[in-house]
Amino acid sequence: MEEQPVTEGRPVGDPRPGGTAGPALDRRAELSEFLRSRRARLKPEDVGLPDFGRHRRVPGLRREELAQLAGVSVAYYTRLEQGNGQNVSGEVLAAIASALRLTDAEQAHLSHLAKPKRHRKKPSARQQRVREALSRLLDTMDGVPAYVVGRRSEILAWNRMAAAVFGDWSQLPAPERNWARLVFLDPEYRELFVEWDQKASDIVSYLRMDAGCHPDDPRLSALVGELSVKSDDFRRLWARHDVKEKSHGVKRLHHPLVGELSLGFETFTLPDDAEQSVVAYHAEPGSASAEALRLLASWGTDATRAGTSASGRQ
Repeated sequence: MEEQPVTEGRPVGDPRPGGTAGPALDRRAELSEFLRSRRARLKPEDVGLPDFGRHRRVPGLRREELAQLAGVSVAYYTRLEQGNGQNVSGEVLAAIASALRLTDAEQAHLSHLAKPKRHRKKPSARQQRVREALSRLLDTMDGVPAYVVGRRSEILAWNRMAAAVFGDWSQLPAPERNWARLVFLDPEYRELFVEWDQKASDIVSYLRMDAGCHPDDPRLSALVGELSVKSDDFRRLWARHDVKEKSHGVKRLHHPLVGELSLGFETFTLPDDAEQSVVAYHAEPGSASAEALRLLASWGTDATRAGTSASGRQ
């Protein structure tokens, strides 16, 4: 039987503005669509299979080709791609991940979807809190913009320099202190991030990892649903099923007060809470960006107010 073409993922969750709860993500649908999307990106020549030039109604490998590479039957793989991963073994998942050329993050995501862990309580029931000692540590990091990000891309704590660079999040209602909301719904953040497309893609990839770990989180589902309705860019990126772990890199910013900034960043996952990470930014010593950070630090509250304007809040 000829396969059906891959279609875009459908919006999920509560589409109402400010919705605080929504139906859980459909884990079986997520598993099915993730496997289809990873298979669609591969060509026979990518994995050492002959391409006889026959017309393909779907992009990428056929199911029988993927099953052959993974060493499983077509029927077995088809059941898995239909979302039935209940009895799949870790060895089979590893073989399929290898055949699909998955990254480490993608392999972890596949495992979360196919063999979800049982949570004693729903993740939405646990309030995310930042330890007081960690908050004090942020405050001592003079000249270093740093913040704590938690589940659902929520911004949980930050220091004065982070406010000077990214905007004073204390002026926002708590539900709006969320990177996904800021990046996709606040037009000023399109101006702040020079490579906005990359920032947006990263945010969606992080949310996808979160959804794989906690598909039963109604607050996450509500966030995805709202953004899917309000942002064409989010809906397009969400349908790609890309996943990524928070890591390190460089961000280029256009600050309203000091102009262009090129800042490296590092992400540190907390040893006692893997769902919270500290993200710290730095500039190359002696660079124009380092001088700009020094100026922002010396201007204090004036710089914070200028950073606040970058988030569209006066």
